[in-house]
Amino acid sequence: MRNITILLLLLFGLSRFIVSGKVRVRVVNKLGSGMIMNIHCQSHDNDLGYLAVPDGLEMEWKFSVNIWGTTLFYCDVQWDNSNWHHFVAYSYEWYSNRCQTECSWLISKDGQLFVYNQEFGNWDLMPFQD
Repeated sequence: MRNITILLLLLFGLSRFIVSGKVRVRVVNKLGSGMIMNIHCQSHDNDLGYLAVPDGLEMEWKFSVNIWGTTLFYCDVQWDNSNWHHFVAYSYEWYSNRCQTECSWLISKDGQLFVYNQEFGNWDLMPFQD
C-alpha cells in the first residue's frame, strides 16, 4: 500500500508539468519616442540571441516547462545608451501562478519593468535585478 501511495504522489506531482503545456513569453517595448529596445534572452539550454525591438513591438518565444520544474529564462535589456538591465523572464518556481500560460513583460516609457499577473489580471511592477 505504501508503494502505491508513493507512486500516486509522484504521478500527481508530475502531472502539473504535463498538463501545463507550452508557456509563451512576450517582452513588449513601450519606451515611446521611437526608442529601440535591445534585448538578449536565454536559458541554460537556449540562447535566443540579441534583438533590436522597435518601439511598440515585441519579441516572443514559446517553450515547455521541464519535468523537474527548473525551467529558467532570463533577459538583459538596454535602450538609449543606458546600462544593461537584467530580469528573470520565466522561472517555474517564481512565476508558475503569475504566468500560467503566458508571461507578458512590458518596459514602460519611464524605463520600468512590468509583468502581467494572469492569476489576478493586473500588471505588477517588478524591479530589475541589476
